[in-house]
Amino acid sequence: MSGVSCAEHAVPAAAEREMSGRRLDPDSLSRHIDALFRAAWALCGSRHDAEDLVQETFVNVLKRPRFLRNHDEIGYLMRALRNTYNSRYRSVAARPRERQLLESDLHEHADGGWQGREIMEAIAGAPPQYRDAVIAVDLLGLSYREAARSLHTRESTITTRLHRGRQYVARALLGESAVGA
Repeated sequence: MSGVSCAEHAVPAAAEREMSGRRLDPDSLSRHIDALFRAAWALCGSRHDAEDLVQETFVNVLKRPRFLRNHDEIGYLMRALRNTYNSRYRSVAARPRERQLLESDLHEHADGGWQGREIMEAIAGAPPQYRDAVIAVDLLGLSYREAARSLHTRESTITTRLHRGRQYVARALLGESAVGA
């Protein structure tokens, strides 16, 4: 044994974090607001609740320094958004949603199709694993690989969940039964 103690070789926790990833820059968060808002709207089904959710997510993220392991800011923020949603809305999700729709919720499509509110409500009504895949790929524009990494699953699982999630949303918009979803 050498005369050197283990404490002398120990790397301080802060230094270890610095080596394993880079620090999340609070000034860079603003470029992800639109993507997080779209994801939050799909999660909540309401424009106003989505705004609150994004704000609460940013407050939680900015409370203390954050370190990214894989330099994936949007993936980290998406997980933080989903965790905030789960914490905040866990009890609300068990009850049926009742909310008066406001004029600001209405956004007509130029092609005369469904309104944005109807699509977001259909996505919000999907089972969580399907909803998360649809949000990641169709709303946030992540690749299947990025979505799989951010949702901690395999790429093939994302493909399956995305297909089933899109089917669920289509049936919801057409007013069909969601049996088999």
